[in-house]
Amino acid sequence: MKSLAQIAASLELDFRGDGDYMLSSVGTLAASQPDQISFLANTKYTDQLRNTQAGAVILTTQDAVDYEGNVLLAPDAYVAFAKVAQLFAQADKKPANIHQQTAIDATVNLGVGVGVGAFSVIGPGCQIGAGCQIENNVTIAEGVILGDDCVIKSGVTVEAGCHLGDRVVIHPGAVIGADGFGLARDTKGWIKIPQTGVVIIGDDCEIGANTTVDCGAIENTVLGKDVRLDNQIQIGHNVHIGDHTVIAGCTAVAGSTQIGKNCLIGGGVGIVGHIKICDEVIVQAMSLVTHSIKKKGNYSAASPLQETKNWRKNAVRFRQLDQLARKVNQIEKKIK
Repeated sequence: MKSLAQIAASLELDFRGDGDYMLSSVGTLAASQPDQISFLANTKYTDQLRNTQAGAVILTTQDAVDYEGNVLLAPDAYVAFAKVAQLFAQADKKPANIHQQTAIDATVNLGVGVGVGAFSVIGPGCQIGAGCQIENNVTIAEGVILGDDCVIKSGVTVEAGCHLGDRVVIHPGAVIGADGFGLARDTKGWIKIPQTGVVIIGDDCEIGANTTVDCGAIENTVLGKDVRLDNQIQIGHNVHIGDHTVIAGCTAVAGSTQIGKNCLIGGGVGIVGHIKICDEVIVQAMSLVTHSIKKKGNYSAASPLQETKNWRKNAVRFRQLDQLARKVNQIEKKIK
């Protein structure tokens, strides 16, 4: 439990109302109980604000004008909500404990306050930073380095030599450092190319459930600071992703592609290999990126949903575009 005044002080924000009012968690405007704090970040929910049972609400100064309850005042209500939610999550953290049924090599360097769950394995020469929480059934291979305060969820595999920065969160089932898809074609079939690089992940990154980040073929696969990957994403070998870039679920990034800083990549996007995407690019969901993007902006490449009969007609016309373009050029030349 935290008082409204304590929350405001922690976030360096102002409040209005009863500073001693105790709050236990966050909730939505419609479903909050009197011991919860909610927020208004979208004017579509203004009607819910009038009837909310929340003990306090995070509001901008403008939205708080006519509200008579307890208020946490913030320039951005959604950002403040995220920070308040973090405060409650930190308060609920369990004390560090190393389960008896673990396999931790004698050469592992464990920092202060590390917790390790049942049936987890930590290989030779690993360095685990202070405050790291490693849950059940995690495999951390030889020579891995974890910075401080990392959270490695159940079922995660971190392959040999990978390096994670501070406060990295890896969700269940993710694989960090799997072999990249490197093959050479011989007359007798495919020859596997050994993948000798590792994965380097910067501070404050988050990797979603069942996402795979492949190790480099020769050089390393690198994620900058504060990169956020959603669930079920494929990051190929030697990919570089810049600081603060966010990628939504089911996107696939092929090998040796470079993605800049502060990019937003939607769900189900395909990005071919060996291209560069500059900083501050937005790629809309279900797009296919087939060439480098050199200018920041908002890009789309998906065909909107339509009735099948119309789609078939348009598909036929699409195949005729080159022929039609040639005819238009010929007509323009005759006119000139």
